[in-house]
Amino acid sequence: MKRKHFLALADGSVFYGVPCGAPCDALGEAVFNTGHTGYQEIVSDPSYAGQTVVLSAPEIGNYGCTPLDMESRSLFLSGLIVRRMNEPSNWRSRESFRELLCRFGKPALSDVDTRALVLHLRRTGSQRSFLHAGDEPVTPEEGVARARQFAGLDGIDMTSRVTDPNGSYWEARSSFPREPERKEETAMFFDKEAPLLAAFDFGIKRSILRSLSAAGFRIRVVPSGTNAGEILALKPDGLFLSNGPGDPAGVRGGIETVRSLLGKLPIMGICLGHQILATACGAQTGRLKFGHHGCNHPVKNLLDDTVAITSQNHNFAVVKDSLPPELELTHVNLNDGTVEGIRHQKARAFSVQFHPEAAPGPHDAANLFRRFREMF
Repeated sequence: MKRKHFLALADGSVFYGVPCGAPCDALGEAVFNTGHTGYQEIVSDPSYAGQTVVLSAPEIGNYGCTPLDMESRSLFLSGLIVRRMNEPSNWRSRESFRELLCRFGKPALSDVDTRALVLHLRRTGSQRSFLHAGDEPVTPEEGVARARQFAGLDGIDMTSRVTDPNGSYWEARSSFPREPERKEETAMFFDKEAPLLAAFDFGIKRSILRSLSAAGFRIRVVPSGTNAGEILALKPDGLFLSNGPGDPAGVRGGIETVRSLLGKLPIMGICLGHQILATACGAQTGRLKFGHHGCNHPVKNLLDDTVAITSQNHNFAVVKDSLPPELELTHVNLNDGTVEGIRHQKARAFSVQFHPEAAPGPHDAANLFRRFREMF
């Protein structure tokens, strides 16, 4: 029987599959992730807002899902494509991956030739796409037309779609308890004498908050639209710029706020926050062909001549030739030479393109949070 459901790309390509998530359709930017584990962390990462994610690992869902591994309060991606969706067999599982996707209303397709799809996206770059997993009939030709009509994500402030508008104080143990055998990750209690950190929620992940807490910070999470005056009114000791989705050029308010606070507070940025800091200092950003999405990206630290294996999730990067004199290049990607880290020559500010809290195996980059703490 001919398959009725598919992923249609704007270049006219169509990849067929079987629905394994919520019964609906979705527009998004098709990207691929090369990680072999961590599918729940991937789909709950707000940085994937507006994107349809193709997982290159062939077997997905094996160990199920648990609320303890959620990186945010919801799923913000547009849709998901996998080779094979499996039922869970793990003592930690509280629901299947399929059930998680359905609970948050996210469409997905399984039985897709993801090897061919990933290779296609590597050749052609990330593309506008239409995922058909709903009940209403849609022809492949109509799907391609809808993909081409999708405006894409360039120039849009996607952080407003994922940020928590209320903000919050965050304390690891009370806000996000872990299992007893992992209590060392959240052993620090709320210390009223610890430095207060204002953390921009551009799409912040809970694992980042745990890492900042473990490094010795009190944390006040603020929404992405918070201005400089509102941040200074909190009387923070430092500012953290989180990861997040989309085009950094679209986050105009965040860029202006960071520009106003530069030199007044110690600042650390990661991922989108790295791009916002660089832009606030006068650098430019540009789109990568298919982005960096995975947990095995080698990054060289030019300051100490070491290499870290890092986790990354971004479609844009800082343009190396646009760095102003006050920004020193500190890290480079060993795969393609793109900018992976900067530090300001005069102000107490630095940033990295990768996610230091996400450990692909060894905790190669965890020391960056401690380095930030030592700036206070």
